[in-house]
Amino acid sequence: YYILLMTPEKTYLSQEKFEALKKELAHLTTVRRREVAEKLEYAKSLGDLSENSEYQEAREDQASVEERIAKVEYIIRSAEIVSHESGDTVSIGSKVTLKREGGGEEIYEIVGEEESDIAQKRISNRSPIGVAVIGKKKGDEVIARTPVGEKHYKITRVE
Repeated sequence: YYILLMTPEKTYLSQEKFEALKKELAHLTTVRRREVAEKLEYAKSLGDLSENSEYQEAREDQASVEERIAKVEYIIRSAEIVSHESGDTVSIGSKVTLKREGGGEEIYEIVGEEESDIAQKRISNRSPIGVAVIGKKKGDEVIARTPVGEKHYKITRVE
């Protein structure tokens, strides 16, 4: 796996997400690996592997589980736990209210990539808006360079 050879880049996580990933890893390495191994053994017992769709499916499941295990291990290894401290500067963990030029206000929580969820208004520190607001303060005007062009915002509140 190429991912194991890379130097870990910091992955910013809340303590809750870190604990959830550790729990997921434990489940994957014990329960899911065993389930996939049993599925593989059963599929092998059916005979001719070259035309055995159950065997092929079990191999795909195995690859998927092992890929997720490698990814979660990498995230845990590179994790930096972030606890937000109130202040007037936007950082990971901040809730920031942005007024879009010519539009309304939007409130976003700045989180690490693993916790981003646009439907919940939780955006990554590496997203265009996240990059634009990190380190800025209330009253600052920022430009988010998105794939569809530049968007101009004014920071009206930082929590």
